[in-house]
Amino acid sequence: MTQLFETTKGLTDKAMHYCPGCAHGIIHRLVGEVLVELGVLGKTIGVAPVGCSVLAYDYFNCDMHEAAHGRAPAVGTGVKRMLPDNVVFTYQGDGDLASIGAAEIVHAAHRGEKITTIFVNNAIYGMTGGQMAPTTLIGQKATTSPYGRDEALTGKPLKVCEMLATIDGAVFVERVTVHNVAGIRKTKKAIKKAFQVQLDGKGFGIVEILSTCPTGWGQTPVESCVWLEENMISYYPLGNFRTPEEAK
Repeated sequence: MTQLFETTKGLTDKAMHYCPGCAHGIIHRLVGEVLVELGVLGKTIGVAPVGCSVLAYDYFNCDMHEAAHGRAPAVGTGVKRMLPDNVVFTYQGDGDLASIGAAEIVHAAHRGEKITTIFVNNAIYGMTGGQMAPTTLIGQKATTSPYGRDEALTGKPLKVCEMLATIDGAVFVERVTVHNVAGIRKTKKAIKKAFQVQLDGKGFGIVEILSTCPTGWGQTPVESCVWLEENMISYYPLGNFRTPEEAK
């Protein structure tokens, strides 16, 4: 019998701990596939900080390093500078990257560090109980904003791609989604481009991936995909914000 589908060598066989409907598993697979297709799995080092992906070292079939909350870009910088021939990526959620790690990601981009960041934006703190994140939408309910996020109190949600695209050292910036098949296909292409930018030594690259959090949002997996499409994409528009050609 012809085998049409198989697991990627970019991931281990360990069962994942993520909640039903969580898209981390999809994103993990896409990263793993890209590392294999680029032929760099054996020389890749990933960095995972605190968050839902804190156990990513169990799943990616490459060397992994833990980092303090928000400090993955700093750790990734150190790893890349010590091992410049290795491929280095950080895997971060929005509560990690856009909050306590906001300064780290800005300065890594400003320095043009030759690392790749996979940024998963599900508009909420997932692991710690569903608190409001910097990316939580106006009116969106969370455990720390039970009546919905109030712009007068907390300001507008942070648009990471739009911010980093203004920095010269950030040479590849793209926002994608994994809530449907078409989005998943585009996400893989964006991830591969971001890693290729690193392989070409051109500078810092980031892929922001709009993702669901059924548990934190209090929805079913299907409902969360609909909610993402109807609410997140209008505020966080998909597309490429910066390419190496534009960064010259």
